[in-house]
Amino acid sequence: MPSPIRIRPIADTDFAAWKPLWDGYNTFYGRSGETALPEAITRATWSRFLDTREPMHARVAEGADGLVGLVHFLFHRSTIQLNPTCYLQDLFTVEAARGQGVARALIEEVYRAAAEAGAGRVYWQTHETNHTAMRLYDQVADKSGFLVYRKLL
Repeated sequence: MPSPIRIRPIADTDFAAWKPLWDGYNTFYGRSGETALPEAITRATWSRFLDTREPMHARVAEGADGLVGLVHFLFHRSTIQLNPTCYLQDLFTVEAARGQGVARALIEEVYRAAAEAGAGRVYWQTHETNHTAMRLYDQVADKSGFLVYRKLL
């Protein structure tokens, strides 16, 4: 039986345990080796989570043996509603924690935090090939029908 998981806000002492999760997330999306994020981005991202003036937030899933998952989210304004909108930007669990309800618990924590902040909705995106995650996402949210377009500058 898996050990109980506790979802909690990130703490400034978590960097060494958070970083392998962050690296795993980035590797999953092809940002490793020569395409890895610069260390300055990782450090700036980390500091934003700890700055109470920033709209960025992080939660971690902690098991008996340490951190097993992360979720990052931020709040922004919208042109179609008065309340803030919550964007779930990053979600990752270690391989051993997959299928154990950790990702669902992290998403539910974002829902809780968003509701507490008065947000009108939570949304996120994933790659079209991320079929495993989409099986969960189809259970906990509705597909919007929108496609993402972007241009790197």
